[in-house]
Amino acid sequence: MSEGDVLNNETILSAENISLKSDWTLETGRALYDLPFNDLIYRSHSVHRANFDPNEVQLSKLLNIKTGGCPEDCSYCSQSSQASGLAASKLMKLEEVMSEARQAKKNGATRYCMGAAWRSPKARDEEAIVSMVKGVKALGLETCMTLGMLSSAQAETFAEAGLDYYNHNIDTSERFYPEIITSRSFADRLDTLAHVRDAGIKVCSGGILGMGETVDDRIEMLVTLANLPEPPESVPINLLIPMPGTRLANAAPVDPIAFIRIISLARLMMPRSTLRLSAGRTAMSDEMQALCFFAGANSIFIGDTLLTAANPDNDLDSNLISRLGMTVAMVEMPGAC
Repeated sequence: MSEGDVLNNETILSAENISLKSDWTLETGRALYDLPFNDLIYRSHSVHRANFDPNEVQLSKLLNIKTGGCPEDCSYCSQSSQASGLAASKLMKLEEVMSEARQAKKNGATRYCMGAAWRSPKARDEEAIVSMVKGVKALGLETCMTLGMLSSAQAETFAEAGLDYYNHNIDTSERFYPEIITSRSFADRLDTLAHVRDAGIKVCSGGILGMGETVDDRIEMLVTLANLPEPPESVPINLLIPMPGTRLANAAPVDPIAFIRIISLARLMMPRSTLRLSAGRTAMSDEMQALCFFAGANSIFIGDTLLTAANPDNDLDSNLISRLGMTVAMVEMPGAC
């Protein structure tokens, strides 16, 4: 597809045509990104409406089941052992996790995500993780884990336990990645995604805006995700929260219009993926979030914290959803109690 095709061919509004495209490039992505703002969000909203209920939002809850002490050197993360001020904790007990999951379901969450600050899970922790997956799933919630890198054998173990989603963000473009993380490679990230996909677990993978990357880096991140053999079913887009003690503690804020453009582009490039507003919503106005929903975002995390970062409380989210006339998505889980 040439740049002229991108700009002039109205068939780009066809969900079928876009869904079949798996050869995105920086050039085709950039041509869309640079459209006049109203044209861009019109196109992405049209594709969003063709694939989803435009007035429905899915709610997820993220629980930090093991905090701090991670040996990775991710510049943005307060849980890195190279960051200052956050003590490492032990893995939470099963009943603590279950209690939090019951409350999340009561608050409207349909997916329960559990994250541990590990480079990768150790064999001694796998039994506990399996028990958490099975327990949360029995509540009628979709399950998601983010535990660092996985081997193919670990992915198979968690798939057999019934894990629905595995989150492993690529964070940014391959070019910019070494500026943010040196303790694992971009290829390591893609290997874990391949292990997860091969095991039959749905993939959750996205990135972070505001780490000093260029617009082209943001687009290249989406190109990588959209060109996977199968795009992620879930794509979280994070707005960096500069955390004290990290190397990005003084990062400059992201222009809201630029952020919304990336939401629109993600929807156009991955029309059937759930597109999640993740970290950073405390820095977003209601109007900015509303435009993100119009552009194609259709999921948020609820609860007052995301791992170690602040998140809008449930009352604020409920009020915004109500004011926008939106409804909360429900997930039917066969055999769930």
